[in-house]
Amino acid sequence: MKITLQEITICELVKNYADNAEQGVVGYGGKLDIRPPYQREFIYKESQRDAVIDTVAQNFPLNVMYWAVRKDRTYEVLDGQQRTLSICQFVDDIFSVTCFHIKEKRTFWNLAEDERERILDYKLQVYFCEGEDSEKLAWFRRINIAGEKLTPQELRNAVFHGSWLADAKRYFSKNNCVAYHLANKYVSGSPIRQEYLETAIDWIVSEHHCGSDAIEKYMSQHKDDKDALDIWTYFQRVIAWIQEVFPNYRKEMKGLDWGGLYNHFKDDAALTQQSAVQARETQIKTLMMDDDVTKKSGIYQYVLTGDERCLNIRTFTETMKRSAYEKQSGVCPHCKQSFAIDKMEGDHITPWSQNGKTITENCQMLCKECNRRKAGN
Repeated sequence: MKITLQEITICELVKNYADNAEQGVVGYGGKLDIRPPYQREFIYKESQRDAVIDTVAQNFPLNVMYWAVRKDRTYEVLDGQQRTLSICQFVDDIFSVTCFHIKEKRTFWNLAEDERERILDYKLQVYFCEGEDSEKLAWFRRINIAGEKLTPQELRNAVFHGSWLADAKRYFSKNNCVAYHLANKYVSGSPIRQEYLETAIDWIVSEHHCGSDAIEKYMSQHKDDKDALDIWTYFQRVIAWIQEVFPNYRKEMKGLDWGGLYNHFKDDAALTQQSAVQARETQIKTLMMDDDVTKKSGIYQYVLTGDERCLNIRTFTETMKRSAYEKQSGVCPHCKQSFAIDKMEGDHITPWSQNGKTITENCQMLCKECNRRKAGN
């Protein structure tokens, strides 16, 4: 990993500055990608923005910035985007501030000539970072510790920049993007913080890949693809499958691992039969009204897998367990041996799956070994 510290004047930074809206923001003679297309929008508050300009005007040091060096020797802002935009927008006369001990707000071109020169001559400390993708990602994670922190996916975007990512952002990475309009009821997070894109990649890789670096491997593999149509098509299929299998929307459906469920059950044609859809809806309604089900969002996975662990079935209270323990005189009804209460566990006499409720009358105390054995049957 090659990391070089350089001094860049504000005059150099703002040269050929242009905000092309959805096409991105550039500076540094057109060589610096300040905000790549469809990446996070400006999020500094006015007070933060003004503080940047005041710091520069007083010739106080700003925190160092980090630029990623691309293969074509152009650059992309990794850390310092909001400070960079604040400076460029001020010099471009977008807003006014109070600086140089003058009480009234002034735009850049309303400053005295010597004041403008002081700002343009200000030197920014910039680290230029270049290396292999894995090296850059590790370094970027290390320096992402202050300010408006980057999300994990924003860090990946800085490393795996290419034609595939540029096209993927078109679908997933802007407020009111097509992915948001299609799936905001089912997907958590913010498009501009790249969380929709991260979700889409996580879903598509979950069928064939595992491990904490699965998303990075996928992005590296597809980095130079001409477009991201495959992942956009896949994403649409997942949402269409959700709406077919679970046509009645509830708020508990937001943020679930729909990609994982789709990958596992997409070929089960029986799930989409009308009779199956109606029976599943009846089951969901019943479970939603069941006080013993404490994790309502887990109902959707449960009705597909039958795994009760998804539901977090309500456990017996300490009072219920003590009542059952005293009634049994500390004897496990399975192995007929006596145990201290802390060596026993509450168990449903009639299982929850057979409509047994979590009430005192349905509680028995089993020794831990018997309870584990019963759970495994």
